[in-house]
Amino acid sequence: MLVVGLGGLGCAASQYLASAGVGNLTLLDFDTVSLSNLQRQTLHSDATVGQPKVESARDALTRINPHIAITPVNALLDDAELAAMIAKHDLVLDCTDNVAVRNQLNAGCFAAKVPLVSGAAIRMEGQITVFTYQDGEPCYRCLSRLFGENALTCVEAGVMAPLIGVIGSLQAMEAIKLLAGYGKPASGKNRHVRCDDLPVSRNETDA
Repeated sequence: MLVVGLGGLGCAASQYLASAGVGNLTLLDFDTVSLSNLQRQTLHSDATVGQPKVESARDALTRINPHIAITPVNALLDDAELAAMIAKHDLVLDCTDNVAVRNQLNAGCFAAKVPLVSGAAIRMEGQITVFTYQDGEPCYRCLSRLFGENALTCVEAGVMAPLIGVIGSLQAMEAIKLLAGYGKPASGKNRHVRCDDLPVSRNETDA
């Protein structure tokens, strides 16, 4: 499984994936740990400030489960490199907060027909969507019409830290459901969570 982005969402999701015994995790990010990350990025600590996030996360996940294989990739990949990496995996988690990277991941997963579990959180709102790229199902570009392309990042707009954990945990749950063939994944549906009063809504669109 490929986890892209080892910030708040990636930290939350990968903890549960490691604990569940997902045997091979590839961690992809190009950023380093900063002090401002620590209120929401739970795999990192004061001791790892300045380290590549993928290495900090790998070490923390290894402590959680030393019996799985974890490959850190500290790099910013171009379209071809990312597509090649996606094709080597059974499933991708999009834990980024960058629209351009989200579109990159969608294109690579669409081409390889590799399922994509996409999560996002900002301020007091979060969303999660699963894309399996089956006939008649929408992709990220289809659903992005519902929430626009000019998304702010957590750095720009802030985010309630526990919400990050909620959305990341839901990403892990959907990923495990897909891998295990259990339950009904949230394919093609944009589930939206507001943590001010905790309503959960679902948006759907035609492919």
